[in-house]
Amino acid sequence: MKLVIIGSVAAGTSVAAKARRNNEDAQITIYDRDYDISYSGCGIPYYVGGEVESRDDLTPRDAAFFKKRYNIDVMTRHSVTSVDKDTKTVTVENLETGDTFTDSYDVLVLATGASSIIPPIPGVKSDNVFPIRNIQHAEATRSFVDSTDPKHATIIGAGFIGLEMAEQLKLRGVDVTIIERVPQVMPPLDKDMACRVEEHLEKNGIELMLGETVTELVGDGHVERVVTESGKTIETDLVILSVGVRPNVELAMQMGVTLGETGAIAVNERMETNLPDVYAAGDVAESFSIVTGKPIWRPLGSTANKMGRTAGDVITGGHLEHRGILGTGIFKVFGLAVAQTGLAEKEARELGYDIEVLHNTKPDKPAYMGGKDMTIKAVADRATRQLLGVQIVGFEGVDKRIDVFVTAITLKAKVDDLFHLDLAYAPPFSTTKDPVMYTGMVLSNSIDKAARLITPAELQARIDAGEDMQIIDTRKAAQFEKACVDCAVNVPLGNLREAAKDMDKDKTTVVYCNGGVTGNAAQNVLRNLGFTDVYNLSGGNKNYQLFKKYGN
Repeated sequence: MKLVIIGSVAAGTSVAAKARRNNEDAQITIYDRDYDISYSGCGIPYYVGGEVESRDDLTPRDAAFFKKRYNIDVMTRHSVTSVDKDTKTVTVENLETGDTFTDSYDVLVLATGASSIIPPIPGVKSDNVFPIRNIQHAEATRSFVDSTDPKHATIIGAGFIGLEMAEQLKLRGVDVTIIERVPQVMPPLDKDMACRVEEHLEKNGIELMLGETVTELVGDGHVERVVTESGKTIETDLVILSVGVRPNVELAMQMGVTLGETGAIAVNERMETNLPDVYAAGDVAESFSIVTGKPIWRPLGSTANKMGRTAGDVITGGHLEHRGILGTGIFKVFGLAVAQTGLAEKEARELGYDIEVLHNTKPDKPAYMGGKDMTIKAVADRATRQLLGVQIVGFEGVDKRIDVFVTAITLKAKVDDLFHLDLAYAPPFSTTKDPVMYTGMVLSNSIDKAARLITPAELQARIDAGEDMQIIDTRKAAQFEKACVDCAVNVPLGNLREAAKDMDKDKTTVVYCNGGVTGNAAQNVLRNLGFTDVYNLSGGNKNYQLFKKYGN
């Protein structure tokens, strides 16, 4: 069998390695138009910032490695310009010499990846404007920063890479402005979680210009000013483009491969395209959501590796199948970890789910062991009681918890199951009732209407509509006077039983504290006293004040 793979980063090399493990006799060739193979694109911001010292750390394997270890021919700086599916041949251009030649294949894999979106802005081709996608981009950006010592950088786009670049440049002493056309950072996050990231960025000296669109990069081949649609101007020395990526599907379209609704190549669970003996894997191929079963495109190295391994196995007679993804992601910025998996609240509502929403703020471990608060936002389906998605923002232990939630969603566990997980406990690592367990408890109680939750957005909408409610702040008077929910009255928990005698037990009542625990205690008191419609404010006053400050 003659296997030709186009693309040599995560997916392409995974296809080749797995195929070789299964079949020693296959002739395997990889073509790639780039200089480097199997590199860590996610590590690029840390190379620019100097946290990763050498580019070699991002490119641990080269063509010689693959030839020696796997007997695979990797041809870098070779661009496949066309494919003839009928004759099963590819036309290849040697980008160093300009020569072209034809190669044949029995099986073809498209692992052409994705490319940075370059917005059509005047001045975007200036010498101090850098996309961040491959090793050449990384070297060019770091070289510019090292040699010119810029005082200010403008980052266009507030996704993963944009925020990581902001951190790394700031740590190098560069002032940073982030411009994002959506009115929040990290557009995939719900606004009430993204605002926590925004607050942290501002505390660390990052200027945010959200809901703004760049219209011009001003300068004669070298950007000096960035102009936005609203007329704002930023003096800058460096521009980073981080507005997203798009799949490299040009070759696929030319040869008649079907694209999916996401714009990436449509494949089945075996990574097969609509054409016989043609497969696709990695950032160029779409996946499907484990939650909804619908097509989803999330270009991540972890997904590309799984897709590549699956394709390599199937091509050589194996039975692996791609089982879909949750769109799980995590990143760090100035010590704050931000993670997401599954559906966001906004996605779940748009898809028509009847959802329960929890904001759970708890320390990752006991305060006496230096525990720091993390906020978990969990979305569950009331009908099936299954988790739909989770977002977490915190300083420690975020990766551990998101991975537990990923496992639970993947295995279709119900929220009730989370409390019964025998999670590892010792004070240096967790609280006795882990935040994962607490998440399950509260969601379960709320779905059962035993201890119902109300989000800040839902509460504010009912306040604005003039609904007659009793809103009770159960904190101390000093906390209440500092900041409270609109229309609330202050009744500390210790006084609640006596004060309840003068309250209407049949009127909708909302109780809250700072984070939710005391509010839940108050909710139980009132329910046991015969109150018929009692809600606990999800995430407490802290969550409400963030909602009021940053909007929904």
